Amino acid sequence: MRRADRLFHLVQLIRGRRLSTAEFLAKRLEVSERTIYRDVADLQHQGVPIEGEAGVGYRLGAGFDLPPLMFTQKEANALAASVRLAQAWLDPAMAGDAEAAWSKIVSVLPPAERAAAEGVPLYAVVINPDEATQLSLQLLREAVHARRKVEVRYLDGAGRESRRVLWPLGCFYWGSVWTLGAWCEARKDFRSFRVDRMSEVNVLDQRVGHEAGRTLADYLRSVKSQPKPA
Repeated sequence: MRRADRLFHLVQLIRGRRLSTAEFLAKRLEVSERTIYRDVADLQHQGVPIEGEAGVGYRLGAGFDLPPLMFTQKEANALAASVRLAQAWLDPAMAGDAEAAWSKIVSVLPPAERAAAEGVPLYAVVINPDEATQLSLQLLREAVHARRKVEVRYLDGAGRESRRVLWPLGCFYWGSVWTLGAWCEARKDFRSFRVDRMSEVNVLDQRVGHEAGRTLADYLRSVKSQPKPA
């Protein structure tokens, strides 16, 4: 990759994330961390408002932008495949948003690239969950975004029904089912709940705080620390 291209992609990577470490940037651009430090310093010298420092991470200051990008053929193909795969399991609202976004992307592609992207031979059979599960997934996703607690009526694997007040942290797709990762007030611990086993979902007015030990990062660490089945 030419250095000019690398610098362009470096800016794109930094502006696409809240904070990017040199290690992350080096892996994505397939260069050394020392090269990243040098490139960032050069960009800063040229007036690009990159904030941060080595060992901490970088982010792009407000008020800076680059001209609109044109997707490469491979990028357009990847986006087409991603939208098809996502629509098979997203809730109706987000699936519609994905389709609308794809329509905007297609509209700016040259005719040849558009035809190639639309002809990508990768498809996902639409086997959406039942309507109740789709609605629950949408409510949970919106509750995570709004940082609001939810109360659910849940049926566990043994057939026991319970009501739980949860701090929703994220929705996870496991290839066949969606689950909600959450902090459970009743168990005072992290739990994963299958969305298709929720017969009722109510979004509460109470907001989820930023309490240490109950964040999404804490939940992910707890999942990774669980012993794997033999």
